[in-house]
Amino acid sequence: MKYSNFNVFTNKSLKYAKLLCLKSILLILMFSCNIKKKYYEYQEKKNNTEKHVVTDPNESQELLVEDKYKSNVPILGGERMNLYLDSLKGKRVAIVGNQTSTVGNSHLVDTLISLGITIQKVFSPEHGFRGDADAGEKVYSGTDLKTGLPLISLYGNNKKPKPSQMEDVDVVIYDIQDVGVRFYTYISTLHYVMESCAENNKPLIVLDRPNPNGHYVDGPVRDSLHKSFIGMHPVPIVYGMTIGEYALMVNDECWLSDSLHCRLSIVPCKNYSRKMRYSIPIPPSPNLRSDAAITLYPSLCLFEATLVSIGRGTERPFEYYGHPNFPKTEFTFTPISSFGAKNPMYENKLCYGYDLNSLTKKRSYDINLNWLIEAKSLLGDSNQFIDQPAFFDRLAGTAELRKQINEGWTIKEIRASWKPEIQEFRKIRAKYLLYD
Repeated sequence: MKYSNFNVFTNKSLKYAKLLCLKSILLILMFSCNIKKKYYEYQEKKNNTEKHVVTDPNESQELLVEDKYKSNVPILGGERMNLYLDSLKGKRVAIVGNQTSTVGNSHLVDTLISLGITIQKVFSPEHGFRGDADAGEKVYSGTDLKTGLPLISLYGNNKKPKPSQMEDVDVVIYDIQDVGVRFYTYISTLHYVMESCAENNKPLIVLDRPNPNGHYVDGPVRDSLHKSFIGMHPVPIVYGMTIGEYALMVNDECWLSDSLHCRLSIVPCKNYSRKMRYSIPIPPSPNLRSDAAITLYPSLCLFEATLVSIGRGTERPFEYYGHPNFPKTEFTFTPISSFGAKNPMYENKLCYGYDLNSLTKKRSYDINLNWLIEAKSLLGDSNQFIDQPAFFDRLAGTAELRKQINEGWTIKEIRASWKPEIQEFRKIRAKYLLYD
């Protein structure tokens, strides 16, 4: 009898073990299928990205810039003319460009005209085709004196090319040097150009360029309540992508209106890596005149919505900050009306402050909040430090940063609040990276 009971118990145990084993196998299969599904989804995204990138069928046929064959010097997308020149022949071309749109020592417009390409018109971003307009200054449409081409401003009331402006165009080329910061408006112009190309069924070729701030990702991610021309997309302040990579992301993440897709091609750089320091040969805007200013820009631009000057109206804007009422320091500056700053903050007033140029010798890997919080402390509680709160929130992409600063959060606490959304953005970003 005992033997019989033991036998029954053993049989039940074996059945339970088999069921447990089958359940485990089923869970493993489901987990495996989920991994495969995610892998195939990733591969599909990657393959779609690769379809948009123009590759070189013959690496030995690079064109125009002979001294850049050295592996440590980037060859820009515009300089790789063998990858896109044939697609322009017999076409009516529109250029989206400014003073940085060069091929070697020649402007892209002049280069293409000399090669027999029909340039129909030029679209210009903030600061104008020649890059001489102040930040926020109205940029007028007109005619280029050198070539006689129509210049159409994409800043102000006409941010997106109109259908009538695209009728006589077969293909659009975008070639503008960017600095990799969300509130720098060239990526907003890119967005509207992509949207117009999609709406009017025109192909867009983006000639890629290195990003001098492309080696890191940092800052709060823009939330849905603060979308503006200085914050078109849900990305951190510093997003760590070239303009070509960014265009791929905007297209495939369906960030264009009505989830439109642009007929997009990217001509990538050659010999470029995020690890290398890239010095921009031509200032991309009137107040970013040096490598130091470009490095400091992501941190110092937040001061634009405060009582503190960042040196507009001096020889070195975005390299220092100060205020007439700061405690007296050895370093001083006096803003005056000048190129790039017709009416600067604290015009003709002596400002005490801090020169940050020497701090840029080492690469920056984060947005520096110390300067912002220290400046607030120096002015004291009696001053409304952030005197343009709505503008500050648009720059930050969220109202949270302003609240955190006013409530006395530590830098460590503020940075910790950014971390979850930055991690999610990095997953999106990874799908579109073309360079190490």
